[in-house]
Amino acid sequence: MLKYFYITNEPEVAAVADLIGIDRVFVDLEHIGKAERQPMDTVKNYHTVDDVKAVRKAVNNAEFLVRINPLYEESKAEIDAVVNAGADRIMLPMWRAVDDIERFLALVNGRVKVVPLLETDEAANCCEAVAAMNGIDEIHIGLNDLKISQNKRFLFELFVDGTVDRLAEIIKKKGKRFGVGGVGSVGKKIDLPAENIFAEHYRIGSEMVILSRAFCKPDDFKSFDEFKAAMAERYTANRKYEEFLASQPREFFTEKHNETTRIINRIVK
Repeated sequence: MLKYFYITNEPEVAAVADLIGIDRVFVDLEHIGKAERQPMDTVKNYHTVDDVKAVRKAVNNAEFLVRINPLYEESKAEIDAVVNAGADRIMLPMWRAVDDIERFLALVNGRVKVVPLLETDEAANCCEAVAAMNGIDEIHIGLNDLKISQNKRFLFELFVDGTVDRLAEIIKKKGKRFGVGGVGSVGKKIDLPAENIFAEHYRIGSEMVILSRAFCKPDDFKSFDEFKAAMAERYTANRKYEEFLASQPREFFTEKHNETTRIINRIVK
């Protein structure tokens, strides 16, 4: 089964995610440069260290992940604050070189686990060296910014143009885990269904995925109780589909990949 990440700065929502079995609750401090890089309708969170402290208290079972800002002059203070606030693992976005990861590891200094978020062509080019480093046990491939870096029109193109496959093989050969992008909930009639994205994760051996804002968010419901019920229902539906995928032969994933490629090419055109 994939590890699910769920992003929130609301303790009550984090407690629901924790209760239903989400693997990682995720507070997102990244804001530096993001609006300039991603002017389109992508999620831009403005979480704070106070949010980290509050959500930490609501999480009992899930691993607690915090994404910090890209490296800058205050990175040491930010990392120290996040560690002191109770993060189990810290994610670094927008790194571009081995030196960036070396600096990141030095600032964390073994106090918590880390996740390099690979989302630039420069990072892709040094992925093998980073995956081989001590202190790195996993890498997450971020599709939004990597798509921008490659001048692609649709983030899921990277699943069918060879980009994700190539990075997956590099990381796996170094014996490390990896995850890719995000996913919504199965059972929805949309252009690119979550079922196709889940199949891609299983095809390439991904172990982690972020549950996107399309998965389930409180604002979509009239009451918090409705949100809790929907969250549990969608989580269960996703897991049941994963159980189905786990029993399928290799030929199934080849056929599903071909279907996904046709869908994405149609969307791009």
